[in-house]
Amino acid sequence: MNMKSVVLSGVFDNFKSSHIRLLEEASKLGSLHVLLWTDELARSVNKQAPKLPQEERLYLMQAMRYVHNVTLVNEGDVLNTLPEVEAPAPDIWVSCAMADTPDRRAFCKARGIEYRVLADADLAGFPNPPPMPSKPGRKKVLVTGCYDWFHSGHVRFCEEVSELGDLYVVVGNDANVEHLKGPGHPLFKQEERRYVVGSVRYVKQCLISTGFGWVDAEPEVHTIKPDMYAVNEDGDKPEKREFCTRLGLEYVVLKRTPKEGLPRRSSTDLRGF
Repeated sequence: MNMKSVVLSGVFDNFKSSHIRLLEEASKLGSLHVLLWTDELARSVNKQAPKLPQEERLYLMQAMRYVHNVTLVNEGDVLNTLPEVEAPAPDIWVSCAMADTPDRRAFCKARGIEYRVLADADLAGFPNPPPMPSKPGRKKVLVTGCYDWFHSGHVRFCEEVSELGDLYVVVGNDANVEHLKGPGHPLFKQEERRYVVGSVRYVKQCLISTGFGWVDAEPEVHTIKPDMYAVNEDGDKPEKREFCTRLGLEYVVLKRTPKEGLPRRSSTDLRGF
C-alpha cells in the first residue's frame, strides 16, 4: 500500500514548538511535503518581511524528523490554493484552524484532494519523541544545554555532533536553568524544550536532566553510558572537563560556527524575537 502524500503550506517564520506540533500531526497522515514560502511571497501575502530569511527557514524545516521533502514556493494564491510543484500529487492538504478558509475547502473538493483541519486541541501537549533509529556499532555522544530559544545555531551544533556518533541531548531542568542563569530563565518549560530538540532529525534521543549544577546530566550519563561529551566554546566549563576525566569520557569542544550562509544566532539575542 502506497503512503499518501500530505502537504502543508506556509511561511513558518520564527520557528516555534507550535509549528513542529503541526508538522508532527500532519506527518501521521502520510509522507509530509512542506511548501515553504519564499521571502518575496511572504512579503506579498503578509505585507511584511519574515523575521527569519528563507535560507534559515529552509534549513530549520529540513532538519525536522517529521518532514520528508521541502519545496520553496515563490508565487500563487497560496492562501487558498496549492501551487503546481514537481512532486507527487497531494492526497491530503493539512491546515491549522487559523488558516482554514472556505476557498481552501472548495479548491480541494474540486480536485479530489482530502482536506484536514487540525484544531488547537489536536496540537496540544508535547509528546516525547521516540528515539531515532541508528546503525549498530556507532559511538554515543552526549551534549547538554538549556536550548531555551531554539534557533539554527542549535540545529547546526546537533548536525555537527551527530557526525561523531549517536547524539543524545540532555536539556537542563527548569530549576537548574534558573539556578545557573538567574530569574526569568528559562523562557520555555523543560517539556517543551525537550520536545523541540527531540524533533531534530540529528538527535537520537532527548531527555531532561535530573541533576544540579554544571553537570546536571550526571544521572543521565550513568544511564546512557556515552563515549563522548561534546560542548561548544560557550559551554566549555572546568566542571565538565573534570567530570569527563573522572569517568574516562572523551571531551570534545567544537567551535560555534553557523551553517554556511546563515547568520550567527544565540538564545540570548533572540529572547522576545
